[in-house]
Amino acid sequence: MKSLGVTVFSDPFEHTITAPAICAGVGVHSGRRVRLTVRPAAADQGIVFVRTDIKDRDNRILVTGEAVIDARLNTMIANAADVRVSTIEHLMSAMAALGISNAIVEVDGPELPILDGSAEQFVQLLDRAGFRRQEQPRHFIEVLEPIHVEEGDKKASLLPCDRFEMRFEIDFPTPVIGNQVIDFVVDETTYRSEIMSARTFGFAHEVEALRQAGLARGGSLENAVVIDGDQILNPGGLRMEREFVRHKALDAIGDLYVLGAPLMARYEGYKAGHQLNNKLVRALLANPKAWRFTTKVPALAMAG
Repeated sequence: MKSLGVTVFSDPFEHTITAPAICAGVGVHSGRRVRLTVRPAAADQGIVFVRTDIKDRDNRILVTGEAVIDARLNTMIANAADVRVSTIEHLMSAMAALGISNAIVEVDGPELPILDGSAEQFVQLLDRAGFRRQEQPRHFIEVLEPIHVEEGDKKASLLPCDRFEMRFEIDFPTPVIGNQVIDFVVDETTYRSEIMSARTFGFAHEVEALRQAGLARGGSLENAVVIDGDQILNPGGLRMEREFVRHKALDAIGDLYVLGAPLMARYEGYKAGHQLNNKLVRALLANPKAWRFTTKVPALAMAG
């Protein structure tokens, strides 16, 4: 396993971005073109999504584990006014890996742009904006007792650990994917080199059913790896070895960051998806004896 480098991710203080970061693209499920702006936020504000196209009610959604209302095919959050934003997981994953504690995310539609189906372009977007250290010590969620959830043969766990580690395993009958495992320390260096470029994936035989259900309207070979039988339809093939399990790890990092703080824990997932990851988040929050807030600032390193 790789060790943590000296990066924003490992800094014991909160960070936001220096300047606004703007991009546009289509939503993978809605097919709608949307504009996204990430803005700096004050210390201790967390990640807040704002639906700028909604003016008649509260359009701000603070990211929390409880704000997730649907996680079947992506992660969707909502506020008390039923204002919703979906497919937040890739941006949340990038923010987690880059150590962004506070940001305002403005979007003029119901779904974030899928871009190329990975987190790479979100990382590039945030890199261009720059990072600013804030004087608020960063709080970490230290897992003290194991938390396990299951759904059929799918499993996910959080185990005590003095850093953030992840093991993910997938198992598909198609030989294109098969059984894949990745086990790594979740740090910025490893994320940039081994995780952020892995794209979302799907199966050609499922596309028509999804579109009839009003989903995958923006999906294409430009933003997803598409598998048909024992073939990959994308002309360029895969970007890297075990791209499929790497993307599942990318998703899990984003799904877990709805907790609002980085983890000191080992995550282990077997065939887990957004729904099971959110079930794990809720199970952790429901057991206050299983975790505590802590900081890594020497003079302040104590339970919150």
